[in-house]
Amino acid sequence: MNYKPVMLLKIFLLTVFSSFAQQTHYKFDFGSGKISKVSLNVLPETRFESNGKYGFDFNSKVQGIKQKGKNTHLTDGVMGDQPFYFSVAVPEGNYQVTLTMGDAKIATSTTVKAESRRLMLENVQTKAGQFLKKTFIVNIKNRNIAGGQLVALKPRELTKLDWDDKLTLEFDGHTVLKTIEIEKVDNQITVFLAGNSTVVNQDDEPWASWGQMIPRFFKPGVAIANHAESGLTLGSFIGSKRLSKVLSVMKPGDYLFIEFGHNDQKEKGANNGAYQSYTERLKMFIAETRKKGGIPVIVTSTSRRSFDSTGKIQNTLGDFPDAARKVAKSENVALIDLNKMTTQLFNALAEERSKKAFVHYPANRYPGQDKPLADNTHFNPYGAYEIAKCVVLGIKQQKLGLSKYLINDQPNFDPTQPDDPMSWVWSESPKSSLVKPDGN
Repeated sequence: MNYKPVMLLKIFLLTVFSSFAQQTHYKFDFGSGKISKVSLNVLPETRFESNGKYGFDFNSKVQGIKQKGKNTHLTDGVMGDQPFYFSVAVPEGNYQVTLTMGDAKIATSTTVKAESRRLMLENVQTKAGQFLKKTFIVNIKNRNIAGGQLVALKPRELTKLDWDDKLTLEFDGHTVLKTIEIEKVDNQITVFLAGNSTVVNQDDEPWASWGQMIPRFFKPGVAIANHAESGLTLGSFIGSKRLSKVLSVMKPGDYLFIEFGHNDQKEKGANNGAYQSYTERLKMFIAETRKKGGIPVIVTSTSRRSFDSTGKIQNTLGDFPDAARKVAKSENVALIDLNKMTTQLFNALAEERSKKAFVHYPANRYPGQDKPLADNTHFNPYGAYEIAKCVVLGIKQQKLGLSKYLINDQPNFDPTQPDDPMSWVWSESPKSSLVKPDGN
C-alpha cells in the first residue's frame, strides 16, 4: 500500500483546518437565498459538531425561511422560537460581533448571550418589516500563559463554554437571524474581573452573578474578560495562576476589577485576616496591575441576605469591606462600594421580597428539584442584573474613563429604588443545575 498519498492528504487537511482555526474574521449569511462572495452560507443543517469550524451547536433546532422579494439578503434567514446556539472556532482575543435580525412579515424579540450566559443584548424587538443591526464585544480566553504555564482550572470549569476553543452565541426568544459578522479587534479596552462566585459567569440556571450581566451595559470599545471563579480567595486566585494569566494578556489602559472577601474571611491561619493577608494581597494585585500599565479598581464584597431582628441587613463579612476601603484610600485606587450598595438594595426589597434576588425557589421549579432551593449568598438573574446596575453606578460615581462607553438607554440606578422583581423578565437558558456554586 502506498502511504505517501494518504500522508499528503492528511497534511493537506491539517493545513486547511489549522488555517481555518486561526482565522479571525468571518461573515455568515443564513438561509438558502443568494449570498455575497465574501460570506459563508449557513443552513439549518450546518452543525458545528459535524465540521468543528462553525455551525449550530448543542442540538439546536432552527428552521429556514425564504420569502419573495428583491433583496434576498433580507428575505431569507433562519428562525427559532426556542433557545438555539451558534458556535465558531476562534483563537483567544476580543471579537466584535455584528448581527442582522428581523423579518419581513412578523415581529421578533431576541435576547443574546455569549459563552457561559453572558448577557449581550436584552430583548431586542423588531416590528414586521424592520431589520436591525446590533454590535457587541465578546472576550474569548484560554488557559495558556506565556512560558508554557496553564491556569489551574477546577473540575467544574472543564466543561464551561468560557474555557473552550470557540465563540458561542445563545439566542433566546423569537429570533429571525439574517447575518453574523465576527471580527477580532485589538483596540478595545479590556476590563478584567477577578473575584469569586458573586462575580463569575455562571453556566446554569438559576444561578447568576453581576460579572455576566455587566457586558449588556457597554457598547463597543470595552470588552469584559471575566476570570472570576466560585470559591476563590485572593490567595487561590494567585495560586491557580489566574492573576498571572490576566497580567500576561493585559495591555496599558486596561482595567482590573477586584472583588473578594466571602471566602477570604474563612481562612483562619496565623497571618490571615482582613488587615493582614487580605490587605497585603490586595496591595499586591494593585502593584502588579500598575506595573503592566493597567488601572486597578477595588470592589467591596456583595452583602449576604442576612436580616437582623429589626428587619435590616446585618454585616456578615466582618472587617473585610472596611479593609478593602482602607486599601483603596491608602493606594489611591478607585473604589466601588458594592457592599454598601447591595445593603441598600436588599433593605429596599425587604426581608421577604429580597428572596427574589437570590436562589430561592420552591420544589419542582427546575428538573429534578424535589426540594426547595434556599441560598442567601448566590444570586439569580434578577439579583445579578440589579447588582450589575450598582457596578455601573459606581463606574459613573468614580468618573472612570469607562463611563463614556456605557450604553445610555436607562436612567441612573438608585439601589434604594430597585426594579420590581415581579415585572422584570429574563429569557431562561436551557441548562439548569441544582448544585450550589463553591463558597456558599
